[in-house]
Amino acid sequence: MKLKKGDIVVITKGKDRGKKAKILRAFPSVEKIMVEGVNIHKRHRRRRSQREKGQIISMPVPFSVSNVKIVCGKCNRAARVQYQGHGKEKVRICSSCSEKL
Repeated sequence: MKLKKGDIVVITKGKDRGKKAKILRAFPSVEKIMVEGVNIHKRHRRRRSQREKGQIISMPVPFSVSNVKIVCGKCNRAARVQYQGHGKEKVRICSSCSEKL
């Protein structure tokens, strides 16, 4: 997976198309990410005691990596990621401007 926690991405598919946001969490084993303020779902929580009330909680839900593109810091556009180098010295670079990501 070419995306990491903290990367700025733009959403390319779905109801939040066009939004730019930061990755909160990455799940490489299932190729999913959780993005700040995107793909928000509401969960209903039951009350736990007589004094408490039930509540509705809004929380982000993970979605597929294929629905986003990384934003390059230099050219400020959605870009594809390329790798340069070998072994542990691999570096992610922007495909259009060759800037380090």
